[in-house]
Amino acid sequence: MKSGYKYVKETFEKHDKTYKSSNWKRAIEYRKGRSVQRINRPTKIHRARDLGYKAKQGYVVARARIRKGGMHKQRPKRGRKNRAMGVVKYTTGKNLRWIAEERAQKRFPNLEVLNSYKISSDGKHWYYEVILVDPHHPVIKSDPKINWICDSSNKKRVYRGKTSAGRKARGLHKKGWGSEKTRPSIRANKGRGN
Repeated sequence: MKSGYKYVKETFEKHDKTYKSSNWKRAIEYRKGRSVQRINRPTKIHRARDLGYKAKQGYVVARARIRKGGMHKQRPKRGRKNRAMGVVKYTTGKNLRWIAEERAQKRFPNLEVLNSYKISSDGKHWYYEVILVDPHHPVIKSDPKINWICDSSNKKRVYRGKTSAGRKARGLHKKGWGSEKTRPSIRANKGRGN
């Protein structure tokens, strides 16, 4: 016996982007929208609920658009060795999901980022949905499962790499052998001997 969420999950796992399919129409709508746009409800309800979303007051969902590709630089006009060009193979220290979360936080400064997930992509962009929570809302303050986010230690947590995407980029999803220098942070471990 499958739950309703299981059927919803299966529809997204098919990745059907054929002409006039639901994903094809959705991608057109995403391209027309703003780079960070508030939406009424999550597209992937099963994924949003896994990451802590509840259909109640104080929760907000925003869709963020991030360009694809590396951090390509402008090619130098004078002579260089190929390896000294400094044009390609440059990447950010952050993953694009973390950047999407930061842009959503900038758009909604009174909210806190809870989590995010990928929803779609086309030739130029990745699209993410970011779950945000209002830490000053009385419904959030009275809910024992989420009121930890109201604490002042979680203020602007996305900028400090406290979200799941931030922790992944900082190497904190790995434990044990090979990750000795990642805790409490790479910078804190700098110069601590061999």
